[in-house]
Amino acid sequence: MSEFINNATQRKEQLKHLLLELHNGGNPALLRRHLISTLENIPYNEVVEVEQELINSNALTEEEILDFCDLHTAVLDGSIDLRGAKEIPAGHPIDTFRQENRALEKEIEAYKEIKKKFADINDAQLPGYLMQLRTLFNNFSDIDKHYKRKEYLLFPFLEKHLITGPPKVMWGKHDETRELLDKAHEVLTSPASSAGTFRATGLPALDYAVEMIAGMIMKEEEILFPMAMDTLQEEEWYRVYLETPEFGYCLYDPEEEWHPQGMKVEKQEYAKSDGIRLSSGAFNTDELEALFLHLPLDITFVDKDDKVRFFSHSPNRVFERNRSIIGRDVRMCHPPGSVHVVEQILKDFKSGKESKAMFWISGFQQERFIVIEYYAVRGKEGEYLGVLEVTQDITHLRKLEGDRRLLSYDYPPVVLLR
Repeated sequence: MSEFINNATQRKEQLKHLLLELHNGGNPALLRRHLISTLENIPYNEVVEVEQELINSNALTEEEILDFCDLHTAVLDGSIDLRGAKEIPAGHPIDTFRQENRALEKEIEAYKEIKKKFADINDAQLPGYLMQLRTLFNNFSDIDKHYKRKEYLLFPFLEKHLITGPPKVMWGKHDETRELLDKAHEVLTSPASSAGTFRATGLPALDYAVEMIAGMIMKEEEILFPMAMDTLQEEEWYRVYLETPEFGYCLYDPEEEWHPQGMKVEKQEYAKSDGIRLSSGAFNTDELEALFLHLPLDITFVDKDDKVRFFSHSPNRVFERNRSIIGRDVRMCHPPGSVHVVEQILKDFKSGKESKAMFWISGFQQERFIVIEYYAVRGKEGEYLGVLEVTQDITHLRKLEGDRRLLSYDYPPVVLLR
C-alpha cells in the first residue's frame, strides 16, 4: 500500500509520535489502528532504538516508559516485523530462554482451563481447585530464575553496548511480576469463605499476575531476544552460557550443549578451586561433606573393579564403616557366608541382566527395620561404573499413618540401639 511508511527514519519518527501521544492520554485502540494503517510492520530493532532515543532525548523518562510499558505492548502486539531476526541455535542461551517460555505458556493454558471451571464450582469443590492453582503458581514462581538470568547475565552485556533503557524498564516489569506473584500466593494461602467470594476477589489477582507473565513473553520473543542476538558477540554469549547453570532453569532442563562457531572452546572448570561441579549444580567440599552427614541413609560406592571407593560417615550409620575399607575388594568386606551373594550381584550388574537388588531385616538389633538396596551405576552410554549400596533404617517410617499436610516439627522417634 502506497501510504505505508518504508523509510526507517520516517518510520521511527512516526512511532515516536504515536508513543508520545499515548503517554499524553491518547486512546490505545485508536493509536493501534493508526499504527497498523500507516506503519504496517515495524522491525524489532527500531522499537528498541525508539525507546532508547526517547530516553536519551529526555522526551520520556525510564519511569514513564515503565508505567506505560504494558500499553506499548498492547499497541505494538502483532505489528513487529521479525523477518530479519537471526536463527537461534539449539542450546544457545536464547534458545533456553525460549524453551522456558514455551513451558510457561503451557502453564498459562492450564490456568485458563482451570479458570473456565470456576464459573460452575460450588463451595465443596473449592479446596480441590485451590490446590490445583497453588501447584500452578508454584510453577509460575520458577520464573524468578528466568528473570535473574536476564538481569545478571544478559542485561550487563546489553548495557555494555549502550542499550540501557530497555533493560532497566524490563527489570522494573520483572519486579512488578514478582510482587504480583507474591500477592497471588497470599490469596491462594488465605482462607476463602466461599467459591463466589474467591471468584470475585481472588481470581482477579491471579489474572493480573498471569497477564504480566504473558506480556513479558511477548516483549522477550518479539523485541528483546532478536535485538540481543544482533548485539552480543559470540564470546559474550559463551560467557552467558557458562554462567547460566549457576542461576538454574525455569520449568525446563536443557539437553543440548552449545559451543560458539569459529571459537576455540576449552573445557571449563565451573567450580571454584575447592569446589565440585556436576551437571545439576555445584558445591564446595565442606558443603558436600555436610550433605553426606545429613542424609537420612547410608551409602557406599564400589567401583567397576570391585574396590570400595567411598562411604558416607553419618553419625548414626546402620553398619559401621571406617576408612580402612577404602581400596579393599568388596568381597573382603562381607562375611564368608554371604560372599556368594555379593558375587552374584556383581555378575548380574556387570552383564546388564539386573540393575537393582533389595534386602530387608525386620528384627535388626531387636526393634529396627532395615532396608538395604544395591544399584548398578552406569554411565551415559550404559557402561558399568560400579555399585551403589544404600542402607536405611525405616523403623519410624513404618509407623506413619494417615496424612500430615501442616507444618510440625514433631517426628516419630528413631530407634538407635547399639
